[in-house]
Amino acid sequence: MAARLDHGHHRLRIGRYSAPGLAYHVTLSTRDRQPVFECFDAARVLIRSMRFADQAGWCSTYAFVVMPDHAHWLFALGPKRSLSEVVQSVKKYTSRQMARRRLTDGPVWEVGFFDHAVRADEDLVIVSRYIVANPLRAGLCREIGDYPHWDAVWVGQ
Repeated sequence: MAARLDHGHHRLRIGRYSAPGLAYHVTLSTRDRQPVFECFDAARVLIRSMRFADQAGWCSTYAFVVMPDHAHWLFALGPKRSLSEVVQSVKKYTSRQMARRRLTDGPVWEVGFFDHAVRADEDLVIVSRYIVANPLRAGLCREIGDYPHWDAVWVGQ
């Protein structure tokens, strides 16, 4: 197997910290931006994995959207795992389940992930709306209700 170029992924970790209770907006990209989540069943595997992370107490999801070649996920980190552990667990589980169901024939995820710790002065509702509006901006649907791979909960103010 040929060595992959670094593309600066190690720099994604610089300044990253995990704080239980803090909200994070995480972006996960597929390997080489392949549209693996165009497959309905593949997208549902990822969504089930994120929901498992919630049920396990690793995080509390506010909003997510699964796009064909990436996903956005807004959640408050729980006390049981670090930010990197939550994201890596979801990616690993998703990859295994997709391979087991023969929904992919190779690696699913790009190395690393992008994260943004949501500051106290940022409005979680605005961040959530930005996330769930991704399919509209990408031209994948005319109304968000028509897109099947998103969810959001009301965030009190």
